[in-house]
Parts: sequence; structure tokens; C-alpha cells
Amino acid sequence: MQGGLEQICRVNIGLALAIFIIGRMAIGFIIKLAHTMLDKAGTDPMLTRFVLSISRTVLLLFVIVAALGKLGVDTTSFIALIGAAGLAVGLALQGSLQNFAAGVLLIIFRPFKLGDFIEAGGVSGVVEQIGIFTSTLRTGDNREIIVPNGNIYHGNITNNSARSTRRIDMVFGIGYGDDLKKAKQLIVDILAADERILPEPAPLVVVGELAECSVNFNVRPWVNSGDYWAVYFDLNEKIKLAFDENGISIPFPQMDIHLNKSE
Repeated sequence: MQGGLEQICRVNIGLALAIFIIGRMAIGFIIKLAHTMLDKAGTDPMLTRFVLSISRTVLLLFVIVAALGKLGVDTTSFIALIGAAGLAVGLALQGSLQNFAAGVLLIIFRPFKLGDFIEAGGVSGVVEQIGIFTSTLRTGDNREIIVPNGNIYHGNITNNSARSTRRIDMVFGIGYGDDLKKAKQLIVDILAADERILPEPAPLVVVGELAECSVNFNVRPWVNSGDYWAVYFDLNEKIKLAFDENGISIPFPQMDIHLNKSE
């Protein structure tokens, strides 16, 4: 009787080892196949590594539970323990899991890519890295900002690099006593002389508002996205200098005070 029990134990141990070894080999094959399929689908390498790592861990847990069950171990409590631990970790890392989910969505839907200049999560900068939990932006003054992906995905995302061209919106005011047609022609000539400004769509120069102290021109030229800031700064300087040379004033806020002398 005792010899029969020992033989059954040896058989169970052998089967458990076989389940573990064959299971690990099967996991390796499945992970390799999944890796190939994800690569062919063009999935982001970072997301691929993360998904494969999680899949390998989950599959290995199943193999271990199956092997322990063959040894006669009560796996019900073991599974319950794993579930409770997973729930506790999930609650503890609720914010991190939210950032992870947002990171996966950013990588899948790609509202921006590396090198794009974006405004998101309350900051702006050039995207240098899109991670699973955080993304890294570089500001114009060469600072590095690490932003949680949840802040980016759950807010508005402005991608200034998504289109090849951009429109510059500028406002220039002149005094009510200045020559309106002359001022407009000066602006038109400056825009026409700048080769970086695109002919199509044609630049717009119109009187946009008769304000309290000034007549305001809306100036809206189109440029390639990479030329946006260079053209913006140059136009400010050139138009101001042209107005000065031609006696056209740019009003500034002022207040007239009239004093009445009492007898």
C-alpha cells in the first residue's frame, strides 16, 4: 500500500514537472509568436515589450497553478490570494494605472509623435519621449518637463506640428489721424517682400476693429510651420520700423485729464 502511494507521488511529481517544463516552452513559443505579430503590425516597441512582459507573467502564473494542482495542492486559496493581491496593488497604483492606460492610448492613436511641438497637460514643448507612464517634453529654453500621460490624454492636445503650414494672427493699431491706406499698403508690401510667406492662401490685411484709441489691422499671413516664430518676430520689427519711417503712430493706452479751476 505504501509503495503504491510512493509511486503515485512520484508520478504526480513527474507530471507536475512536465507541466511546468512544457508550459514554459509553450509560453516561450507563444511570446515569440506574439512578438512577431506585433512587429509586423507596426506596434510601438515600448508597448510591445510591456505587453509581452505582462503576458509572460500571467501565463507563467497559470502554469504554476496547474503544476501545483497536480501535486495535490489546494489552488483555490492560492488563486484567491493572487486575486486579493492584484486588487490591493490595483487600488494602491490607481493613479499609475490611469497613466499607463493613457500611455497605451497615446501610443496606439498617436495624436502626436516624437519631434512635434505640442501644448498639453498645462505645458508646451517638443516631444522627446512617449513612455508608458509619462512623456518628456523639451521647452524652448531647453528645460525638460516630464508630464504624466493621464494629464495629457484627459485634456486638450494642441499639436502645432501636425500640419505643414500655419497661419500667423497679428494685430497692428494705428492712430485715427494716420493715413489708413498708406499704413495698409506698407503692411502689404512688407508681406510681399518676405519669401517665407506663402502666396497661397493669400495673406490677409484688413481693418478688423475701430477700437477706443486705435484703428486695428488684422494681419494673417500663411507660412511653413518651421518658419512660424521667425516670421512672427521679423514682421513685428519690420512693420514697426516702417510705421516710424513713414510717420504712422502706434497708439498706446493714455488718459486725458481736464482740470476745471474754481473761482
